[in-house]
Amino acid sequence: MHKTLRIAAATAACAIAGTALYGAGAATAGQRTANSTHEPYNIGVLVKDIDTYYGTHADSDGVYQASPDSPYAKDLADIDRAAERYIDKAARKAHHRGEKPAVVFDIDDTLLLSLDYEKRYNYTYNPVTWNDYVNRADRPAVFGSPELVRYARSKGVAVFYNSGLSEAQRAGAVENLKKIGADVNLDAGHMFLKDKDHPPAYLAGCATPGTWNCTTVQFKSGTRKHIEHDLGYEIIANFGDQYSDLDGGHADRTYKLPNPTYFVS
Repeated sequence: MHKTLRIAAATAACAIAGTALYGAGAATAGQRTANSTHEPYNIGVLVKDIDTYYGTHADSDGVYQASPDSPYAKDLADIDRAAERYIDKAARKAHHRGEKPAVVFDIDDTLLLSLDYEKRYNYTYNPVTWNDYVNRADRPAVFGSPELVRYARSKGVAVFYNSGLSEAQRAGAVENLKKIGADVNLDAGHMFLKDKDHPPAYLAGCATPGTWNCTTVQFKSGTRKHIEHDLGYEIIANFGDQYSDLDGGHADRTYKLPNPTYFVS
C-alpha cells in the first residue's frame, strides 16, 4: 500500500472545489509535524505554490511533469552534490575499516516522482487508483536519483531500497526503476517492501502473519537495523522524502528530499 496517513486524505483536511483535500500545517522539507494551532495556509494559494515549486507542466501526452529548471530541481541538485561528496568520503573510510558500506533509498518521491498522480487526483489517495498507477511502471525519475544510485555503486557501496510499497507492487517498482536507469540491486535481498501476510521475523515486535501493527518508523528503522545487524552492513546514508523514512536511527547520515504534496507520520 502507498504511504498511508497522507495529509491529503486526512479527515482534518481542507476542501478545494469540494473534492481536493489537503491538511492544515502541510509538511515541507523543514516541517516534522502536520499539526498546527495557526490558521492553515490558503489551499488555493498553496496549490499554486506547489505548481510553481515543481514547475508543473503537462507534456505532449498530458502527463504532469516537473521542470528541470524548477526550484524543486535546484534543491535536489544541492542535496545530490552534498550527498556524493559525503558518500565518497564515507565509503573510503568504511572500506579502510573493513566495513561493508551501504546506502538506503525510499522509493516513492525519493526515486520515482508521483507528481502526475497527485495532480490528477487533486492530492487525494485511493488504494485502487494508486495501485494501478504504480503497476503501470511509467513514473519519471526524481531528478538526480538514478545518478545517485549509480554513484553509490561506483564507490563500492551496496544499495538497498526500503519502501512502503506492498509485495504485490514489487514487479511494477522493479520495472519502473529499471526504466529510469536505477537498475542496481533490485533483487528481493536488497529491496524491502511491506509484506503484511508474511512479515519478516525481524519485525516480530509489531507484525505477525496476518497482523500488521508497525508504524512507518518501526517498519523502516526495523528494516535498517536488519541490514546492519543481521546482514552486516554499515548504512552510511539514508534517503527519503518523509521524516518517517529517516527517523529511528541505524544510519550514519540522513538526507531529506523535498515533498510538499503529502505528509506521512
